[in-house]
Amino acid sequence: MKLNINFKKRGNYNTLKADILKKRVHFKSLYNIDSTKAIDSASRFIYNQLINHLVPHWYGTTWDFNGHTNIPNQGDIACGYFVSTTLKHLGFNVNRYKMAQQAGLIEAQTLQAKNQLKLFSNVSFNTLKLKLNEAYSDGMYFVGLDNHVGYILLKDKELYFLHSSYYDDKVMIELAEISPCFRSKFYVFAEISTNRDLIKKWILNTHLEIPNTQ
Repeated sequence: MKLNINFKKRGNYNTLKADILKKRVHFKSLYNIDSTKAIDSASRFIYNQLINHLVPHWYGTTWDFNGHTNIPNQGDIACGYFVSTTLKHLGFNVNRYKMAQQAGLIEAQTLQAKNQLKLFSNVSFNTLKLKLNEAYSDGMYFVGLDNHVGYILLKDKELYFLHSSYYDDKVMIELAEISPCFRSKFYVFAEISTNRDLIKKWILNTHLEIPNTQ
């Protein structure tokens, strides 16, 4: 898989999290001067930190339906907790427990307005891939499926599924096309690294509200 991304963990995880928060202070200062430049720069930073720095520490962490560890490769992690915990460690102001316990559609709405989400039902993989490439540019996205959630890395027209796999029992990245866990009747996608409203919330440390499901 030649993705030109990093797969190996580097350095201390707690130091990495602290450095991300320090960097956010810089982006907030820049935002007060030039908001467009700050969001553009923070978008690239968030993408790079998530895929190349945070996630490599999580590869191989054991999946469990009830897993909610806060420490990579110590304890187990369920699919929803993998997403919410890595977003929390990336500096998003979110309740990782409450987010992880929601259905995929609600998790998606935590990240992006409902009318901006992309929803698909009963589509072939090739159709889904075509429609996502028409709608999105390269970046990191959230995906909710019938009974599973994870990240989609869209890169050079290809879809890679990054998730805590109940099939392989671990956190992994694989081609979405051949992933047993990616088969679903329903898909919902929310933008992360390309989501300017979300990036602004990250810069300003705005709390991510989880929609009321009552």
